[in-house]
Amino acid sequence: MFTIQANPSGSRTIHVSEAHLQTINQYALFRNFIDSTGIVDEDVLDKLKLTLRSMLESQVGQDKALLDLCLDVIYHPNMKAYGLHQLVLLFINWKSSNNEAQPQKEG
Repeated sequence: MFTIQANPSGSRTIHVSEAHLQTINQYALFRNFIDSTGIVDEDVLDKLKLTLRSMLESQVGQDKALLDLCLDVIYHPNMKAYGLHQLVLLFINWKSSNNEAQPQKEG
């Protein structure tokens, strides 16, 4: 279990599980969703929420992991742009550490 700060002062946090990070990876949720400035703001968070809502509506009841990610992290009452930025940083670190831990198979 990981904990991210949801605001700059650190008074609000959100818990993120390994399963949540795997779901983000499975659906490639962070691929190409930040514009060219690289800034994560409320518009980016709204865009992600709308994308997830659309995905959930198209697959009603089919993926509990995606629903859990939404309920536990993305739609968490403390989630703001700062928290999303921290989630992206956590995901990048998690992804790079998982890639290092898994040896590449030569084909």
